[in-house]
Amino acid sequence: MYKNSSTWKEIPGEITTPKGYVASAIHAGIKPGSTRKDLALLYSLNPARGAGLFTTNRVVAAPVRVCRQHLAESRGRIQAVVVNSGNANACTGRPGFIAAQQTAKEVAKVLGVSRSSVLVASTGVIGQPLPLERIQIAIRPLKGLLCFEGGRDFSEAILTTDTRPKVCVLQSRLGRESLTLAGVAKGAGMIHPRMATMLAFLTTDAAISTPLLRAALKTAVDESFNRLTVDGDTSTNDSVLLFANGAAGVEEISKRGKPFEHFQDGLAQVCTSLAQMIARDGEGASKFITITVAGARTASQAEMVARAISNSPLVKTAIAGADANWGRIICAAGYSGASIDPDRIDIGLCGVQVCRRGQQIAFDELRTKQLLSGPEIRIDLNLNQGTQQARMWTCDLTEGYIRINAAYRT
Repeated sequence: MYKNSSTWKEIPGEITTPKGYVASAIHAGIKPGSTRKDLALLYSLNPARGAGLFTTNRVVAAPVRVCRQHLAESRGRIQAVVVNSGNANACTGRPGFIAAQQTAKEVAKVLGVSRSSVLVASTGVIGQPLPLERIQIAIRPLKGLLCFEGGRDFSEAILTTDTRPKVCVLQSRLGRESLTLAGVAKGAGMIHPRMATMLAFLTTDAAISTPLLRAALKTAVDESFNRLTVDGDTSTNDSVLLFANGAAGVEEISKRGKPFEHFQDGLAQVCTSLAQMIARDGEGASKFITITVAGARTASQAEMVARAISNSPLVKTAIAGADANWGRIICAAGYSGASIDPDRIDIGLCGVQVCRRGQQIAFDELRTKQLLSGPEIRIDLNLNQGTQQARMWTCDLTEGYIRINAAYRT
């Protein structure tokens, strides 16, 4: 069936668009003073194979610890994830870990599934006790609200400082059947994933073995969320969770080959779309920036340079001000840790070359400023040392970022 498969095409939809998924959301009162929905549930009607990637921060939130434990205990057989916003349940000690466990236990009870098949995720303020009683009271009504149309509520309930939901749905026809991949993410600040982003949830009705599912997720994340930064901070709660329930009725992907490659391509496309949405919605951001470093000896050297440039506050503020200050870019390349020759570096801004062989060249300052005033910015740097390249996505740094984060806890 797969040999005649089409490419993946984006379609309207939600996290529940793949067959066999329902979702819901409710206001549980987790964040004092807020009336927004803050507790969400995603449920696969059939047991699904699952995979997850989590923060590399040594300070790990309780829900991340519970997810790792449950994925190991269930051997990747999962069926639900419950998510709260308004409280990260991080740095909350033993009580926080117990609260995360109890949340999963209560959801498992009302759904009639095993405790280890339920995952948990949290986002919000670090260091505050999770109001477990409010969550427990809301779980049974949350289950009653589950429906195929609940994806939109789910995507809105997981937001914190985000200005909009982030959703991507792809579909591929396979003869008379179709496969669907969907993803939803939240994140706008404390974004410098070295495995994932703040929170991302992925669903598919494809059938795929657990080892291949894990491999596909790792590759997709490396190509997408791991190439994303907003402010250089790696969260305590970063989680990417992938469900595959096989409800499409298409033959299981059990070995590497064209079917697996086709699935891998779609998954990478969903993750890339979500990662770019997060960069575009960075806290206080006004510009989306794509940084491409070419001409490196190795891909890792190119990534080191691209990551340093994308995390530089001086580069990001220059872009915010539409200032063609290429000196900040070459400076960041120099401290990146990569082995570079500054006398070979070429730099372009929005298609205008501003530096050749490490030195400024004549360019139209007014035209370049006009280009840098737009919402889409390109920074291209060529090391002229090899054939490898890397790409990062980020956003500019404005006063809005300071305002949001100065008052985030209060």
